[in-house]
Parts: sequence; C-alpha cells; structure tokens
Amino acid sequence: MAQRTTRRPVVRPRARRGRPRTHREAWTKVSVVMFERQVLELDRLTTAIRSNTGAHLTRAEVIRALLDALSESRLDLTSIASGAHLKGLLLQKLSA
Repeated sequence: MAQRTTRRPVVRPRARRGRPRTHREAWTKVSVVMFERQVLELDRLTTAIRSNTGAHLTRAEVIRALLDALSESRLDLTSIASGAHLKGLLLQKLSA
C-alpha cells in the first residue's frame, strides 16, 4: 500500500497594516506645547528643504535631529538655569 504524503500550505508573512516603520530604535510618543511662531518656523524649514532638495522631512525629524546634535555635542549644559540661558549659549556657539 502506497504511503500518502500531505502537502503543507506555503505560509507567507502577512503585510503589516498601517504606516511602514520608520524608527529603528525604541520610541515614545510625547506631546510638547510649542509657540505658534515655533511651529511656523518648523513648517517654513521643512517646506524650504522640500523645495530645495525634494526630501520630505517632518517636524518630528527636525526636532529629533536637533536634539541628537545637541546631545552629541561636547557642550556642558549642566549649569544652564533657564530656557533663555540655553538659547543664548546655543546662539553663541552656532554663530561662532
């Protein structure tokens, strides 16, 4: 008597629903209150980047890049006493 073999169906990974993943590290969604002028500046910057290079950067990408650059800099920020003090120091270093 011939032995019968069973075929197993080919299981293909299902496509992920929703937006594609863009982050390669753990992340947390946060809400931050910003002044309207700051949001307008972010929009102006992302629009200028898109018109000059064709690259589509989001507000969040710009903010993350700025924070990453600040954290990778060798600036000692441990004596900062206010947001105005931080802004002044950053303007001084960026203008040098």
